Amino acid sequence: MNNRYKELIKQLSTKELLFHLYGTQILLLTIALILGMILFDSLSAFFDLFKWSDPNILFVGGIAGVGVVLVDMLLMKVLPPSFYDDGGLNEKIFRNVNIAHIAVISAVVATGEEILFRGVIQTNFGIIVSSIIFALVHYRYLFNWFLFSNIVLLSFLIGFVFYWTNNLLVTVFMHFLIDFLLGLTIKYRKNDNQLGQEGMFHE
Repeated sequence: MNNRYKELIKQLSTKELLFHLYGTQILLLTIALILGMILFDSLSAFFDLFKWSDPNILFVGGIAGVGVVLVDMLLMKVLPPSFYDDGGLNEKIFRNVNIAHIAVISAVVATGEEILFRGVIQTNFGIIVSSIIFALVHYRYLFNWFLFSNIVLLSFLIGFVFYWTNNLLVTVFMHFLIDFLLGLTIKYRKNDNQLGQEGMFHE
């Protein structure tokens, strides 16, 4: 199944992968909207989850997001590459888009997933249910025990941050930073490899 998934990724163009990515986020937001209308007593009850003047957005969300990325980058250096093999999806997307597009992708994914998993599901069903569903939605990581363990732990961490701060904007910013910084890491690693092939960069 893993090999079939890798072959599928190879066959799809970056534009097709981006189409599926944005389509998935629209689907998640639609689900969040429907569930939100059912589970929340009023629209104001949902909007109360967004506290714009909260300093924790930058302080807690920023520190937690950068911390996750730093730990991840350290592990990438000491662990075998196979531990981070996701079938090539992230590399194929991020290496072919510019920095502004990486920011847009990260913002869209962070906003859509946090509204559904933390804002709607965790608020109404708890951190365990939201974390399990969050991990299962990232089904491509099921092929790699290390990545799946990572996504489960990350989901619980983000869930805890939301539980602690009670502000969805904190986890949206945290999630954005993680995706954006790791996206840049993938892009710049690609650029470094190109320089090395051209003889302008020495490992």
